[in-house]
Amino acid sequence: MLKRIRQRLPLSEHIVQWCLMCTAFLTVLLLIGIFLFLFLSSLRAFREITPSEFLLGNSWNPVSYHRASWGIGSLLQGTLLVSTTALLFAAPLGLFTAIYLSEIARPLVREILKPTIEMIAGIPSVVLGLLGLLFFAPLIAKTFHLSNGLNALTAGILVGIAALPTIASVCEDALSGVTRRYREASLALGATRWATIRRVVLPAAHHGIAAAIMLGLGRIIGETMIVLMVAGNSLAPPRSLFSPARPITATIAIEIKETIIGSTHWHSLFALGLILFLLTFLVNFVADFLIHRRTL
Repeated sequence: MLKRIRQRLPLSEHIVQWCLMCTAFLTVLLLIGIFLFLFLSSLRAFREITPSEFLLGNSWNPVSYHRASWGIGSLLQGTLLVSTTALLFAAPLGLFTAIYLSEIARPLVREILKPTIEMIAGIPSVVLGLLGLLFFAPLIAKTFHLSNGLNALTAGILVGIAALPTIASVCEDALSGVTRRYREASLALGATRWATIRRVVLPAAHHGIAAAIMLGLGRIIGETMIVLMVAGNSLAPPRSLFSPARPITATIAIEIKETIIGSTHWHSLFALGLILFLLTFLVNFVADFLIHRRTL
C-alpha cells in the first residue's frame, strides 16, 4: 500500500524527499568528519606524550624550560566546575521562568517577557565578559571578602546567564506543547494549580525539558570568551568555587596562537578539542538514554 502511495507522488515530492535525506546524511558525515579530523590530529601528539600522562596528569605546562608537562587534570576540573556551576544556576532559573511564562503569566506579560529573555542570547559573549570584569567580579570579591573576583563562581554565573535564554525558551515551548486536556482533567479532579503543574504538566513535558537542559549544557561547555575573561586563567587545579580556573576552551583559545604549527604542543591542543567533543557527546548520549529509559 505504501509503495503504491509513493509511486503516485509527483516528481517534486520525490525531489524534496531525496534532498532531505541527503541533508540528513550530510549532517552525519560532517559529524564523523569532525571527529576523524580531531582524532587523527590528536594522534600525532602521542608520539611524545603518553596517554597516561595526558589523561591522568594534573599539571599542564607545555612551554616549561625544564620539563614540559601535559596533564589535563586541572583543565578538566576547571571545565567541570564552571559547567556544573553554570548549569546549577541556569537550569532551575530557566525552568521556573518557563513555568511562569507558560502557566501563570497573562498573555500580554508573556508576549513582553519571552522576547526580552530571548534577546539575552543575542548579547555578545565579550559584552558579558566585560560585565563580569566591571561588575560581577568586584561584587563577588566584596561579598565573599576575596582579594580577586576572577574565579570559577563568577565564570559559572555569567556562563549560566548566557545559557539561560536557551533553557527558558525551549522549556517554555515544551510546557506550552502539553495539551490543555491534561490540565483540565487534573483541575476537574480537585488538584490545585501547583499540583497540576508539578504532577501533570512537568512529567508530560520531561522530554522537552531534558532537551532544553542539554542544549543549555552544550552552550555552557563550549563557551570560550566569558571564561577566558573572568575565570582567572590559573593552571593550578581549582580547590573551590572561589579559586581561579582555566577550562579547556580557554586553554585552546589562549595557546593556539602561540604554538608552532605541526609541533607537539599544536597537536596536543587538538587532543584537548577531541576531549571536549567526546565530553559533549557523552553528555548527550547519557541524556538520551535516560529519556528513553523513562518512557519504557
